Amino acid sequence: MKYTDDQILKLMKDGKTVNIGFKMLMDNYQSKLYHHIRTIVGKHDDADDVLQNTFIKAFRNIDKFEERSSLFTWLFKIATNESITYIENHKKKQWIVDSIESHENIQDVSGNSNLTGDFIRSILDKAINELPQQQKTIFSLRYFEEMSYNDMSGVLGVTNGALKASYHHAVKKIENYLRIISANEI
Repeated sequence: MKYTDDQILKLMKDGKTVNIGFKMLMDNYQSKLYHHIRTIVGKHDDADDVLQNTFIKAFRNIDKFEERSSLFTWLFKIATNESITYIENHKKKQWIVDSIESHENIQDVSGNSNLTGDFIRSILDKAINELPQQQKTIFSLRYFEEMSYNDMSGVLGVTNGALKASYHHAVKKIENYLRIISANEI
């Protein structure tokens, strides 16, 4: 990170330097937040929209940040909630259509013995998209973001034990999905 949370917060809470602090906040966290959001919502354009909403919400609520957690944890919580809200409110029907089309594309190219990384990643994405939203979020935070269970607990408000159980169940479901796909289609 280029800037400390204390530096950012000090600047953002001062009306004269709020814009500088906000730029520092974005510089520090934009990339990690984007990747986290993209993992949840799936598409670049959607991730950009959710990222923008996340930063707007953070900007508007910086005075309410009580510093009980790190700025990183607080932003990830906002990003996670914004991602879930976006999916629930705007993309549920489209996600179902995309999921069906993705499955059809897997069947169309399954005879190709030259599997590419992109193809394999699309199968993994399909397996992840089959998970319930909570497991999908937990799996993404742990697997892709390598977030600790303590940080996830702060983001999601769930106990470490429940997070570990959900992650374990998500991994098992993904493994089973991949076994079925590899046995039937690849």
